[in-house]
Amino acid sequence: MTDRSVGTTASGRCVVARVSGDMDYLTAPVLRARFKELLARGDRFMVLELSEVAFCDSVGLNVLLEAWRQAEAGGAVLVLACVPLPVQRILEMTGATQVLRVFATVTDAEAVFGR
Repeated sequence: MTDRSVGTTASGRCVVARVSGDMDYLTAPVLRARFKELLARGDRFMVLELSEVAFCDSVGLNVLLEAWRQAEAGGAVLVLACVPLPVQRILEMTGATQVLRVFATVTDAEAVFGR
């Protein structure tokens, strides 16, 4: 299944984007466009909440890294929260956790932004 859902809510000083479904080569174009659109809004802090991500392949990982680079280039901070164990393993095995900050909960991530 490749449901490409990204819902957003404003929370404190940041925007929370809740991603659900698969993050793979089929969903990458839609996710890239959605993340680019969200970053273009000018929010300073963004949390990608991934608890409902069912699958993430290397292309999905690249989408996350591209979003992080775009955020950095625009002076924003992008972090991940509620990362499912299979996705967490991919992040760790690839070394992506050296650039992508991962938090157990959205609340933990928001605390870093001085809610």
